[in-house]
Amino acid sequence: MANFRTHITVAAAGGMLIAYAGWKGQWWPPSQALVMIALVTFGGILPDIDADRSHSIRLIFNLLSVPALVLGALLLQPWLTPGALLIACGGIYFSVRYLAGLLFSRFTVHRGIWHSLLAGGLCSLLTSALSFNLLNQPAWLAWSHGAATLVGFLIHLSLDEIYSVDLEGARLKRSFGTALKLGDSRRPMSNLLMLIATLTLIPWVPPWSVLGELLHQGSLLWR
Repeated sequence: MANFRTHITVAAAGGMLIAYAGWKGQWWPPSQALVMIALVTFGGILPDIDADRSHSIRLIFNLLSVPALVLGALLLQPWLTPGALLIACGGIYFSVRYLAGLLFSRFTVHRGIWHSLLAGGLCSLLTSALSFNLLNQPAWLAWSHGAATLVGFLIHLSLDEIYSVDLEGARLKRSFGTALKLGDSRRPMSNLLMLIATLTLIPWVPPWSVLGELLHQGSLLWR
């Protein structure tokens, strides 16, 4: 399978290409282009959140702990004293940075449900929902953020499948077909839980009509 350096390098290159195309098409300013690069790159390591020991899982939860800390502080500030808020924020950071990572290591299997198109869809919708509802971004930009995460996710899955082909021996390795798949055929309950989590995001995503228009404009951009 592709290693961490390959995943993050190829995803970053893909993010730069998308960011440049959107900037040339006047979809977003240079500041948003940087955001798009970051989201594609993050999506490019996100499937390895199910790895017990990897650079990806440490980096992912390191990155997630910062916005979780900021969000927790904003939500709890009106209700807590400064001292209690400090303790609560410390608990949030510790929980996301360490406990969440341990839980994922305990209850997930590498190349399982998180290496699937269903998981990519969940992460994409979650990104769009957070961008639209919490960051108050315009609907078209929120969908763009979700699309960037999905592109990075697909880059990761595609690389894993490409590296499952042994060109020298002209054969398919045993890992072939375990990354770029719809769901986890070995664990139906994981598929059901992931699908339920995805469906719960539907009311929170930006208007679907905006996504349709965005896809139409994107098809024109690449002609």
